[in-house]
Amino acid sequence: MPETRRVAHPKVIVTRELTEAVMARMEQLFDTTLHRAEGKMTREQLAAAMASCDVLVPSVTDSIDADLIAGAGERLKLIANFGAGVNHIDLKAARARGIIVTNTPGVLTEDTADLTMALIVSVPRRLAEGEKLVRSGQWSGWSPGGMLGHRIGGKALGIIGMGRIGQAVARRARGFGLTIHYHNRSRLPKVLEGELGAQWHANLDAMLGSIDILTIHTPLNADSKNLLDAERIALLRPHVYVINASRGGIVDEEALVDALEAGRLAGAGLDVWQHEPAIDPRLLALPNVVMTPHMGSATFEGRMATGEKVIRNIRAWADGHRPPDQVLEGWV
Repeated sequence: MPETRRVAHPKVIVTRELTEAVMARMEQLFDTTLHRAEGKMTREQLAAAMASCDVLVPSVTDSIDADLIAGAGERLKLIANFGAGVNHIDLKAARARGIIVTNTPGVLTEDTADLTMALIVSVPRRLAEGEKLVRSGQWSGWSPGGMLGHRIGGKALGIIGMGRIGQAVARRARGFGLTIHYHNRSRLPKVLEGELGAQWHANLDAMLGSIDILTIHTPLNADSKNLLDAERIALLRPHVYVINASRGGIVDEEALVDALEAGRLAGAGLDVWQHEPAIDPRLLALPNVVMTPHMGSATFEGRMATGEKVIRNIRAWADGHRPPDQVLEGWV
């Protein structure tokens, strides 16, 4: 584990503009430099920041790769990520340099689960299509065959990744009458399975062939990159809807679009993208895809809670203690 030492007034550089309350608190507690410009830092700005600070506070839009870490100054000892995912940070390189990495787990669970459930309902019920129809001025009134979608009650929901968010989605989905199936590296305790009404599938491929809606809640890492590839998408039945509010790289986006265009999937609800913020133009043309701009965690409450966790991690490290949310080797 990297050595910790007391740092009286650490130099902290924040790469993105956060909520005013969080930024004011950081300026009060630390020697803080805030990037208040529109958009993210350039690679050159990141390199300069990492060469001159004790603590870097990046977000998911900042790619902190091995080369940037290799060029960091000797004083950089903590990367306090604003967010739970750390796939944008080279953890091995950081560990080799003795740099601690922290994240902010748990605070966005309910927000992300809410958005996921909204997508689960929106896609089969064609809510986005209906909204666009009303705004277009072309709606001619109610008719028995107008805007027909599919009910979700009684359908089988497959969840990939049954951590905090996956469990929160399962609890919501039960209230909508869905049956819960899940694939996870390890099985949940039977008591929790009973509480969630969840059935474990040790084999992901077998689960994919038996569900009606699929939602993804696993971190993006070497094991999960393109986890839902063309071969696995082919295992899904044509009436299945795919929901992804986790990370874009978990789904092979080109294979997903191919299946949607060919009618081999019924639709999709996407909050994340493989080459974000770029989106395949073919997706934009598909009426059966509901798209949101990576807003699963976008609540005032969530942003405040995330900032508070970042501050707690920095304060613990500055006091010479192990930060409460240090990312351990299991993430690598």
